[in-house]
Amino acid sequence: MNSLAYALLAMLVRKPCSGYELAEMLEVFWQAKHSQIYPLLAKLENDGYLTPENIEQTGRPNKKLYHITPEGKETLKLWMDKAPSVPVSRDEFLIKAYSISLTDAATANRLFADRLSFYKDKVQRREKLIQEMEAEYGSHLKDQEHQIFGRYIVHQRKLLMEQQEIAWCQWVLTMIN
Repeated sequence: MNSLAYALLAMLVRKPCSGYELAEMLEVFWQAKHSQIYPLLAKLENDGYLTPENIEQTGRPNKKLYHITPEGKETLKLWMDKAPSVPVSRDEFLIKAYSISLTDAATANRLFADRLSFYKDKVQRREKLIQEMEAEYGSHLKDQEHQIFGRYIVHQRKLLMEQQEIAWCQWVLTMIN
């Protein structure tokens, strides 16, 4: 079992999902391709950690919803007691920022303006998602034992990181200009 397998199980504790939905939900942690997710879902199903539910749809291909099994929940619980791996961070943009002295001010300005725009869009979407959670779950968001608690605190962390990225980009743009 790798980290992505545990991430998929974790997503399914909250509610059954399709592979497509799982790919969208994983954005909070890292970018996983469908070519990684679907074979892993098949393996988790084969290992008894998931059960599929085929949903027939009219005018669209049928959909498969995955449900976590008691064995899947137990495996996830046991994994929770283990220390997490050292985080991996890769950001091509930071390599470009590190080498910014090799380019002109216009290119540097464009790089940071594009990054700023990207993160402003992310913050706007994340704030909307958090507001929806707050409206739907209210006081449950402060209950560590409620299934929504973990999702809420992770999205709050991502929001803070995205806001910090905006502040940093704005600071660099003042330095360049």
